[in-house]
Amino acid sequence: MGHAGMAAAAVRYLRSTGAPTSAPPRAAGPPRPEPRPVDPMPRPELRAVRADERVPPSPDELRRVLGNFASGVTVVTAPGPGGEPPAGFSCQSFASLSLDPPLVVFMVARTSSTWPRIARAGVFCVNILGAWQEELCRAFAVSGARTADKFAGVRHAPSPATGSPRLADVPAWVDCTVHAVHPGGDHLIVVGSVEALGADGNAAGARPLLFHRGAFATFAP
Repeated sequence: MGHAGMAAAAVRYLRSTGAPTSAPPRAAGPPRPEPRPVDPMPRPELRAVRADERVPPSPDELRRVLGNFASGVTVVTAPGPGGEPPAGFSCQSFASLSLDPPLVVFMVARTSSTWPRIARAGVFCVNILGAWQEELCRAFAVSGARTADKFAGVRHAPSPATGSPRLADVPAWVDCTVHAVHPGGDHLIVVGSVEALGADGNAAGARPLLFHRGAFATFAP
């Protein structure tokens, strides 16, 4: 793909973790800023909690409280470099980051088996889901599933700028190259440079698929 070289730092991250890398050469064109490298996640420092020190919130408490924040739902996809099948996973943690330059961001767990394949591709497409696409979201949320299983029976076409899978009938999509990758605890913060985007005219104004307190939801009609 023409933009695969944009994930140079993400590939360096993969090398640091021992994962295989095979990014295609950069296509001709103006140079772009390289993503920042991400170091392997350090081992946590073990220490006793002082008697006067507040104990950090537990993961369960974080989920319980932060689950009150309703978010949209997306599927992030990427083409398969070197003849590999495409990659994709369901993602709640997506947001607009900057208008000038146009940047978006999503977060992915360091343990994700899909992220290394997106990093090798160096590009991705964010497919924003509608209220009727809950099952599509569930299919791409299965951990450890083979990529071929996730895309089985799912209609898609190459996005215009990067060739990432643009899923059929989604209300909107955002086509990106990997701009930067930053560490964020047990997750990675992936910044994308927007190359193209669009909305389905037939789905304009359609109700979005939301996730709230551990369940799917949408706006009332």
